[in-house]
Amino acid sequence: MAKTRVGIIGAGYIASWHADALRATKGAALTAVCDASASAAEGFAAAYGLQAFTDLGDMLAADVVDAVHILTPPNLHHALALQCIAAGLHVVVEKPVAMSAAETREMAEAAQARGVTFAAGHNFLGIPAYQRLKTALARGRLGRVSTAEITWAFPLGPLRAGPYGIWLMRESRNLLLELGPHLYAFMTDLFGPAEILHLETAKEIALPGGGTRPQSWRVTALAGDVDVLITLSLVETHDDRSVVLRGSSGMARLDYANDTLTIAAPNTSDLVLNPLRAELGQGWAHLREGVRNAAVQLTSLNQKSPYGQSFRGLCAAVYGAIAENRPVDARFSGESVVQVMEGIDATLAHLRPDPPLKKPKGTPKPDVMVIGGTGFIGRALTRALVARGHDVRVLSRGRTGPFDDIANHVETVGASLYDEDALREAMTGIKHVYNLAKSMDKTWEAALENDVGVSLRIARAARDAGVERLVYTGTIASYDMSDPGQTITEDTDFGDLEERNIYARSKAECERRLMEMNGDGIEIVVARPGIVVGEGGPLQHWGIGRWHGAGAVKIWGHGRNILPFVLIGDCADGLVRMIEVEEAAGQSFNLVGEPMLSARGYFDAIHDALGARIRVSPGPLWAFFAADAVKFFLKTRVLRRKGLSRPSLKDWKSRAHFSPFENARPKTVLGWQPETDRARFIDAAITRANLMGF
Repeated sequence: MAKTRVGIIGAGYIASWHADALRATKGAALTAVCDASASAAEGFAAAYGLQAFTDLGDMLAADVVDAVHILTPPNLHHALALQCIAAGLHVVVEKPVAMSAAETREMAEAAQARGVTFAAGHNFLGIPAYQRLKTALARGRLGRVSTAEITWAFPLGPLRAGPYGIWLMRESRNLLLELGPHLYAFMTDLFGPAEILHLETAKEIALPGGGTRPQSWRVTALAGDVDVLITLSLVETHDDRSVVLRGSSGMARLDYANDTLTIAAPNTSDLVLNPLRAELGQGWAHLREGVRNAAVQLTSLNQKSPYGQSFRGLCAAVYGAIAENRPVDARFSGESVVQVMEGIDATLAHLRPDPPLKKPKGTPKPDVMVIGGTGFIGRALTRALVARGHDVRVLSRGRTGPFDDIANHVETVGASLYDEDALREAMTGIKHVYNLAKSMDKTWEAALENDVGVSLRIARAARDAGVERLVYTGTIASYDMSDPGQTITEDTDFGDLEERNIYARSKAECERRLMEMNGDGIEIVVARPGIVVGEGGPLQHWGIGRWHGAGAVKIWGHGRNILPFVLIGDCADGLVRMIEVEEAAGQSFNLVGEPMLSARGYFDAIHDALGARIRVSPGPLWAFFAADAVKFFLKTRVLRRKGLSRPSLKDWKSRAHFSPFENARPKTVLGWQPETDRARFIDAAITRANLMGF
């Protein structure tokens, strides 16, 4: 049987989940990828052995695909889907499938007229536990269902830490458009079309630049004769992504994030044994689901995570239908997704529109460019520069940024970091450039291209555009911080980088090559921020430990040593001083604040200031190393992956930041004065940082 050739449109984060699922799907063959960014398309193509395209028309003309998965920003879905359908391709469209039910209906009708499959990427309907829930319903195990609660309680980091220019964050309605399809798809598939009765939003959060977004959504609906409550909670909360059904004969709880299903049913024991039997039944059900999940992960080498299985279920349904020339499963059909979008449209009709933002008048005349200006540090730096009298040009993938309130001093431009000519043109009239960009690569070869290569390209473009000074942000992670007896200064050698993780190694290599350019038509300054905390930063900071949701963290090591924290305001001030002080040229500066808190002290301060007791567990570094070594063996010997960084115990010890830092150089050369008062530090780092989102 010939396989359906599949192309991916949009090589972002979600693309790898689709690609891995397609590789595991009988009847599908992944052949091509298309992305407007040549670097994204080529990088993805190299990882999966595909043909790369930057223009959809070229991919269609090449006749290398029979179907496509459209994974671009949602506002592009409608036009791209219609173009592919017109070309005779089957289409799978990531949620939200479109911006409205009208657009969705047009796509479904076009596919029906053309005789091709149109399917929605409602992946959670593809997890095995959901299929078991539907089987239980069909067999009457729950009796007559009267109520349903469909919940998405999961922190949404961009609401508190950005990026703020992405489609998701542009309007309040986009939050429901992005996350709502998961919940409305469950409701529609289980009970049919819904009547939306009421919408209530709460926990508004202020965005940088103006405007607010609701973090709590509660929707009441009637689907068939079932009362449905839909809840979206996006603050720092315990992860609860579930569907709870209550019927006359039992209650079912589907945890769709973890692919588990438990069913509680009444028993006929007397009043003494009844509660015991009920609790034992629930205990055995949870044990059974936990063992099943662990066995699946272990036997598949974590290739079948619940999230991964959801995409496999989606792909199996779609390509099974195509192979057998039959309509796609109702879970993912055009008719179903139109009903989902009708429910979302009806809900959004209850939503108060975002008030228009008032932008100050005036045209910026930038003399400073910030690359990565919409990130945590970049936003604070941009505002600090404006406060010091500079106008700023922010280089960003989007055309907007979180600076509407200072739009008369900040302009946002787009230019590919892989296009040296475009970078040079964007730097016209700029005196100083900050490069805050970073690339989290999995292989050294990729790091050389995406981190080192990009950094050198930026530096050459800056030099050729007449920029006087380039400030590059490296990382303290490049240091060997495994020895508590060693105090680190800017003169401390990085040590043997062959034993370090790829990120630490590549940032160090960037520094080395950039410093070779210092004085050759451009001045270079290197900044190495410590663990940056404060307003706009995340609660779940991975520089401190490995997080397991908002309420639990396994810290790196014992957690009693003082960590190299620095307040975001102090970090931004130090960066600004690097273009103000002439003597800074050719030097590097570790922007690490005064000794304040250990990891344990930091979490104790969060409890005292916010009343949030986060469960803190010590992380044995030898155990992290051993687990890393086993994974490395399996990935390289079993899965045959190449170019991975070899695990190192020294590298894991460095994550614990055992070595203390001295910050004399930035204070002496730059006149930098980081916060010295512990109470004021905690107030800025925790109390006023809005870590919980409310």
